[in-house]
Amino acid sequence: MAAILGGGLGGLSTAYYLLRTNVAKSNNLKLFLLEATNCCGGWIKSIKTKDYIFEQGPRTIRPKGITGVNTLNMIEDLGLSEHVAPITAEHPAAKNRMIYVNQNLYHLPSSFKGIFQKNLPFSKPLVYALFYDISQPHKPLQDDSIYNFAERRFGKEIADYAIAPMICGICAGDAKEISVKFLMKTLFEWEQTHGGVVKGMMKSMFSPKSGDDIEFSNLAKRAQEEKWNVYTIKGGLETFPATLHDHLKQNNVDINLNTKIKELQFVDHNTVLLKNCSNELFTASHVYSTIPSHALAKLVEKQHPELAQELCDIPFVTVGIVNLYFSTDTPLVSPAFGFLVPPIENSPILGVVFDSFCIPDQKGTVLTVMLGGKWFKEKFGEDVTEQKLYDVAIHEIGTILNITQKPTVHHVNILPKCIPQYVIGHYERVEKIRDYIHNNNLPMSLVGSSYDGVGINDVIYSAKKQVEEDCT
Repeated sequence: MAAILGGGLGGLSTAYYLLRTNVAKSNNLKLFLLEATNCCGGWIKSIKTKDYIFEQGPRTIRPKGITGVNTLNMIEDLGLSEHVAPITAEHPAAKNRMIYVNQNLYHLPSSFKGIFQKNLPFSKPLVYALFYDISQPHKPLQDDSIYNFAERRFGKEIADYAIAPMICGICAGDAKEISVKFLMKTLFEWEQTHGGVVKGMMKSMFSPKSGDDIEFSNLAKRAQEEKWNVYTIKGGLETFPATLHDHLKQNNVDINLNTKIKELQFVDHNTVLLKNCSNELFTASHVYSTIPSHALAKLVEKQHPELAQELCDIPFVTVGIVNLYFSTDTPLVSPAFGFLVPPIENSPILGVVFDSFCIPDQKGTVLTVMLGGKWFKEKFGEDVTEQKLYDVAIHEIGTILNITQKPTVHHVNILPKCIPQYVIGHYERVEKIRDYIHNNNLPMSLVGSSYDGVGINDVIYSAKKQVEEDCT
């Protein structure tokens, strides 16, 4: 019997792949999933009305790469293909992405032609960054921050105005702390192996291509042919985990809501006792932990304090989300995905998403303001209220977007410790954690955003790879 800790996308995906393996091998593996709250889906939550959709967490998914194709394959298997709403490469939400610098909004280049043109706030065309890379000396390193790497290879402007805000948008983090391996592992390897990014890129063009073989579903083929940039699910992204939850229930996965585990007791290499807050015991032959690493640490610290400490050393940040709906006939913003604010601007907000253009079936103007992240405590203190976040959001969109009218409806949510930070040394720490589990013969596997990537695609693919590894 396998136990899955956590009913977020990681836990649901783990059950999905275990079920597929179970069906394929016909070994009748019993599965039960334990979720501490009253619903599954984790941070993916959608508020839907006839006029608008408020996304509390992620809102779009990227279709590119092996992990993107893998997610599309799952979506098709769940029967959700007709509910997918794509944004193609030519859509305004794909082409128009902005940053807010020196009290102005600037469009980032969105085409190959654009890198040869001067685009403020950059003082030179972005192609000059490649010449800068060629002229820089090689610096041997085991790891580095993505900010330092970008500044060293491409210049300070690229680091400040392209990389730093991008990290804010992806993980609400500080690019000066996040590992270069988080997003630019290949570029970093090119630098370390060949002395520079351009040199490595040139040599890679003549190297044999390698990679995982993955089958393309019809939906994945369509995404490739139609050049999707991102996509979402009609009716709100929460439809995805909700459908996955229903699929598991229909296939006899035992899903237990409002079941918070307070301790794991490892009896031997194939027996784990899971004690809940009522001191009831669940017995499993293997545990898949998909809960945040800091939450897992509390469950194992009695028997394995060293493991608990390593798990606790993975930092997380808190993000404030303010959703705004303006009932207007004319849009209050121009068609775009939205804008991000570089940390050097010292703003209380990370950026604003123009949901009116990113999510289908929206009326009026719908915006989502993201606040805090790495700087949440610094900007708002220990006891911030939802009203304070709302007031800040309204002030910022008034200043930046010149929106003076009050929203018709708003919703504020504080997401505590919602995004792990892959700081310098993260991947070595995760390897050390997994080595400890292996060397101590603990019947436990780790899945999810704490370890193998923070995006939706990463979490799903993490579940797939872990289940495949355990079943071989």
